[in-house]
Amino acid sequence: MQGVSFRAGACAEARRLGLTGWVRNLPSGDVETLAEGPPEQLDVFARWCRRGPAAAQVESVDRSDDPATDEFKSFAVVS
Repeated sequence: MQGVSFRAGACAEARRLGLTGWVRNLPSGDVETLAEGPPEQLDVFARWCRRGPAAAQVESVDRSDDPATDEFKSFAVVS
């Protein structure tokens, strides 16, 4: 979902929720994110990702819940 400010919106939402991690565009046109934080906040973030920003047309969201690594200090858009 590139070109609709998905990454910027996801970053803002993750920061608002106090999550850490990253979001990036993939060559396929998909967007990938890795987020860590409290389970309730991750659920809220996943719901936001299913909607995305106003211009987005989200087709699907694949979610995997793995143990946190605690390696991130903030949430950022990465290349």
